[in-house]
Amino acid sequence: MARRLGKINLKNTALFLCDMQEKFRGNIVYYPQIISVANRMLQGAKVLEMPIVVTEQYPKGLGPTVSEIDVSQEKVFPKTSFSMLVPGVVDHLKTLPDVKSIVLCGIENHVCIQNTVLDLLEENFDVHIIADACSSRSMTDRMFAFQRMREAGAYITTSECMLLGLCGDAAHPKFRPVQKLITESAPDTGLLNTTIKGETAL
Repeated sequence: MARRLGKINLKNTALFLCDMQEKFRGNIVYYPQIISVANRMLQGAKVLEMPIVVTEQYPKGLGPTVSEIDVSQEKVFPKTSFSMLVPGVVDHLKTLPDVKSIVLCGIENHVCIQNTVLDLLEENFDVHIIADACSSRSMTDRMFAFQRMREAGAYITTSECMLLGLCGDAAHPKFRPVQKLITESAPDTGLLNTTIKGETAL
């Protein structure tokens, strides 16, 4: 069996945006920065014409997706499950048979992100987690979730690395608008300030 290298291919990749909702303001660590980076990923996915899947956890109680992230043109799936792979999303994926890789952003890292990752891996998708666009209420939960997901077989990367990887070449026809999205470096999301046993968790 060939070793998986995690190389990204725009033609078979979708973006999943998980539960970036209003009621989480003030609870999620580095939430303003996470919102900014998740929006960068959403804008990049739109430019690159990628399939986009958005979920909202119990929107009746937790509110809609934050106003900074415009999902008005996207299909938004409500859920109560701690995984994005609810029946509606599973059915939607069946309409996208070429999709083999999922790029994942959102909250919370140790709950809905992690459970989504494990479910996607079970379905043999390659999963790429955008570290600077995923968070939790505590840095401890956030960092150990990254560790757990990497051990399970997911790939941990960053927004800029992913957007450039999706383009693959400066000659790509959409490279210029993508380049504009990353002209300013992504904001500090606290990842380099957190360590596990003296080493960075990522």
